[in-house]
Amino acid sequence: MTKKINKPAKGSSFWRKLLINLCCMLAVGFVIGWIALIWLDVWTDHGSEVTTPSVKGMPYSVAAATLASQGFGCELIDSVYDTTRPPGTVTEQSPKEGSMVKTGREIYLTITAFNPKMVSLPKVTDVSERQARAMLAGVGIKSISTVSVPSDYKDLVVGLRVDGSRVSAGTRVPVTSHVVIEVGSGPVAAEPDTMAIDASAAVSDESYDF
Repeated sequence: MTKKINKPAKGSSFWRKLLINLCCMLAVGFVIGWIALIWLDVWTDHGSEVTTPSVKGMPYSVAAATLASQGFGCELIDSVYDTTRPPGTVTEQSPKEGSMVKTGREIYLTITAFNPKMVSLPKVTDVSERQARAMLAGVGIKSISTVSVPSDYKDLVVGLRVDGSRVSAGTRVPVTSHVVIEVGSGPVAAEPDTMAIDASAAVSDESYDF
């Protein structure tokens, strides 16, 4: 009598193979992800960070040399006019001092300008002195004075002067310039004709000469 061998059901064999394939795919995916993370750390120097030094207050040449000696690059991005500090002095840096950055990071610097900023004068004629002052201040002019000049339009601005010369709207001047606002004082009163008065007086005197 032969013993009958039970064969595994086809359905159970399919699910077993599917499960094995899924496990293999997950294992391969894990290994690939792990390798990718290691490669990314190497590529970005993960964990290799240094502290940004402070170069504010240094001359630009000294600041650049200081940064280069510590493995940093530097780039000049802006300048501001400041009479309280020598020209070429670093006033701002980005990233700021003490920041943790990658080795070789570019540091962006702002320095004091060697020459004052140039600005265009606004059109201030036919407005009040107060408006003119506000408009000049708006472009950065701080040194402003006022003089009265004869004009048919009293209390309205008739012109601007810089260094004694009349200037028009749009003229480029240093922001440190002293600007004089000319404000109309009204028309000049006509002076009496003294010759006519003297002649009239003489005629009057003669009429009483007996």
